[in-house]
Amino acid sequence: MKRYSVIGNPINHSFSPKLQNYWLRMNKIEATYDKIQLKENEIKNFIDSVKEQKIIGCNVTVPYKKTVINYLDKLSSEAEQTQSVNTIVFNRGNLVGHNTDIAGFNTAIKNLNYSMKNKKVLILGAGGVVPSIIFALKKMDVLEIIISNRTKEKAKGLNTLFSDLNVVEWGHLPDFDVIINATSLGLNNEKINLDFSKVGNNKLFYDVIYNPSETNFLKTGRELGNKTENGKLMFIYQAFEAFKIWHNIEPEVNNEILKLLEND
Repeated sequence: MKRYSVIGNPINHSFSPKLQNYWLRMNKIEATYDKIQLKENEIKNFIDSVKEQKIIGCNVTVPYKKTVINYLDKLSSEAEQTQSVNTIVFNRGNLVGHNTDIAGFNTAIKNLNYSMKNKKVLILGAGGVVPSIIFALKKMDVLEIIISNRTKEKAKGLNTLFSDLNVVEWGHLPDFDVIINATSLGLNNEKINLDFSKVGNNKLFYDVIYNPSETNFLKTGRELGNKTENGKLMFIYQAFEAFKIWHNIEPEVNNEILKLLEND
């Protein structure tokens, strides 16, 4: 039976197997999809197993979206521009890295019926999915993208991929219309050590985390009178794009999917 996987560390929070296995069943595809926690020194052997087609394709989550690039033959244009890969496929003798996070974020924002045009966007974090979010935001004609990361040098490093980013010190909260938590703070119910009490209301608080469904970051935003949204739809639609790459089928996104991804 064909096998697909998602790799990362940590990986327990991932709902990818739930979603991908559901779509496999619905489309009568004989395959399985599982999650594997890997250490960095185990990645090469795993990628080799994809090249040998012991594993047909894989997703990549934190913290390996950049790491895997060293072991691939080709990148899609989006993966190349963001230097971030979350989907790998073996195609005509080559391991190809794709970035479906961009399309996932874009579709999630469209589903919110929220216009990003001329908005000031503050992103917390500088790793993993951040290049994909920046790429998508620039296509949405935002006014300004501000980056704040606990390690400022890592945030500054994003300027090698994108121009016109405003990097600020961690702890400083400039004026914004939208704030995006792209850190892993919240996966284990941690609090982000920032004072949001004076940011005002009618902002959009967006968290790429989808499990738990309401992080402390989103709870704080909601209690302050702001619109909040978690990363569930982004997660679903990046998975949708990956499924399409592997199977050449557009899986159905419906209420059953949303129920499936509710917390256990």
